[in-house]
Amino acid sequence: MPIDPARQFKPIRIAVLTISDSRSRAEDVSGDLLVERLINAGHQLGDRAIVKDEADVIAQQLRQWIDDSRIDCVISTGGTGLTGRDVTPEAFARVWDKEISGFGELFRYLSYQTVGTSMMQSRACAGMARGTYLFALPGSPGAVKDGWDGILLTQLDSRHRPCNFVELMPRLAEA
Repeated sequence: MPIDPARQFKPIRIAVLTISDSRSRAEDVSGDLLVERLINAGHQLGDRAIVKDEADVIAQQLRQWIDDSRIDCVISTGGTGLTGRDVTPEAFARVWDKEISGFGELFRYLSYQTVGTSMMQSRACAGMARGTYLFALPGSPGAVKDGWDGILLTQLDSRHRPCNFVELMPRLAEA
């Protein structure tokens, strides 16, 4: 999947959401890793927050960013597992207009390469709402690396061929 150097790179504004009942900003290794990667790729950090594993709180934060025209994309870490407190996919499904089912499938395929059958415990997912992309990654640094390095780095790069998420952005709100 080549990057076409003849095409112009278009940075987007990405909000990073950490979903955790126990992490503070000082302990948010996965959030820090994601911020570092997106900035190194040439994108802008649009905002950053940490919220509890509560579907209403997660959905409220997502809606706030969806309503903010300065945010093009939200990437979350955490809350995608199987325990009772893991409600990120349910919260995301409350707000998106369309699911991007291939994201979760590809994430689990990539994750299988590093964690084997434990990848079944991930409910990574993605969708879009009113022109804003929404990606939910598991909370481990390894999952952030798999999701960013293996999928988002290229799909959020306007130079990626044959197609990418960025080039679709002007058309996401079409009726």
